[in-house]
Amino acid sequence: MSDFRLDLQAATLRDPAARSSLEVALTYPGVHALWAYRCTHWLWLHQFKLAARWASSVARLLTGAEIHPGATLGSGIFIDHALGVVIGETAEIGDDVTIYQGVTLGGTSLDRGKRHPTIGARVTIGAGAKILGPVTIGEGSRIGANAVVLGSVPPDSVVVGIPGRIIARTKPRPASPEPDVEDALMPDLIGLSLQSLANRVDGLESLAGTHHDERHVRPPASGIWSGEDFSI
Repeated sequence: MSDFRLDLQAATLRDPAARSSLEVALTYPGVHALWAYRCTHWLWLHQFKLAARWASSVARLLTGAEIHPGATLGSGIFIDHALGVVIGETAEIGDDVTIYQGVTLGGTSLDRGKRHPTIGARVTIGAGAKILGPVTIGEGSRIGANAVVLGSVPPDSVVVGIPGRIIARTKPRPASPEPDVEDALMPDLIGLSLQSLANRVDGLESLAGTHHDERHVRPPASGIWSGEDFSI
């Protein structure tokens, strides 16, 4: 029963919208999905596999999350909103992990062995992220919203983009179950690369005496693009 209490506590502490443990227990599908998983996982381990799969299918209909009963989940996990979350059979998730809606921990092969990700402790996985294959996500890492991760990630990393690009943190995350939720601070690596290329082209054109800055489409200072720059 301790895992059930920790699931409830994790949702209560990590969701600022939660007003009481009773509200969380009655209305949070992410908590219900975890509780259903813990029951189906017990059935799976005791060789009641058909019953486990049937109960898991019912839980998916009720919660919007699909967690295979063969997966291995630690304690203190928080699944926010739950809708569209998919966790495969051989996935392993450590303690104090936070998962947002639309996350997939999926496979990339038809092998019957280990084919799903291993997620370290205190990892935060942003909405819509996809982590595919038998890769390992190091503890304390942050997977950005909608990132697609196809390779292993060292501890205390940030991953953004499609495919996911790894950024080492300048400072490791503190050993806290608090989720790493600052999506607004995630870097735009493609945007930075394009800006760097545009600056380099400007420099080369200046050296060649053919500098025409108006040829380059640049982000406006206001952050709002003008329609005249594009055919919309």
